[in-house]
Amino acid sequence: MRADASTHGYATDVVERVLDALLVRAARRRRPLLAGISGLQGSGKSTLARDLGASARARGVPCEVLSLDDFYHGRRERRRLARTRHPLFATRGVPGTHDVALLQHTLAALAAASPYRPARVPRFDKGRDTRVVPSRWRTVVRPPALVVLEGWCVGLAPQDADALRRPINALERDEDRDGRWRAVVNAELAGDYAGLWRRLDRLVLLQAPSFAVVERWRDEQERSLRARAAPRALDRAALRRFLMHYERLSRHALRALPARADIRLVLDPHRRVLAIERD
Repeated sequence: MRADASTHGYATDVVERVLDALLVRAARRRRPLLAGISGLQGSGKSTLARDLGASARARGVPCEVLSLDDFYHGRRERRRLARTRHPLFATRGVPGTHDVALLQHTLAALAAASPYRPARVPRFDKGRDTRVVPSRWRTVVRPPALVVLEGWCVGLAPQDADALRRPINALERDEDRDGRWRAVVNAELAGDYAGLWRRLDRLVLLQAPSFAVVERWRDEQERSLRARAAPRALDRAALRRFLMHYERLSRHALRALPARADIRLVLDPHRRVLAIERD
């Protein structure tokens, strides 16, 4: 892999080895194979998903790439969640801030796509922190053989209740003193998200070396938004607070997902692939 996968892409041999492992399961199926790509923020999930999609299509395999981020609730719905569930749901990120029903509907629509009943794929504008209007969603007119779903918490199971008791950072200590927010997030993982993860046929993990690298990786993404003066781009201080929303489940993912994944790409702090491990 090249030194910065988030910008340049993965080495061809890495992409081809992962794709080979996925397509073994995709042959002679009556429905699209659903492959999840999971990894911490900034680890290169969207880049790997994009490269897998391009490589699959180059082989003549119809492939659609979905991002969990495109299914975030917009600001209006998150404000409603902040009023009715907990103020911290105003910030996108954790389970409970995605429209899982829309994602399930999109997967079903892709499996049945035709010129007479095209599937429509949502898109979220992070710079404006809201979903793009449906008239600008991508349309798909034939069922793919492979669907790649990438997202930071894809495949993640809930934590044990005992793990929720102590706050993990200043955000939880000061703004979730009674633990209600993290309990609701955990319940979401045990509910609708678990139903979505059960649909995964394969799970690919971009295995980060630690949570400590996430701020640097994620800031690289925000720089591009700041460079084009996106109205919701985060400066470094805002980014630190933003990442506190993700910290608990990111650390949980570092511990739990390696055993859950079918394919693990072990990364160094520069996102170079040190090893590809398969079950």
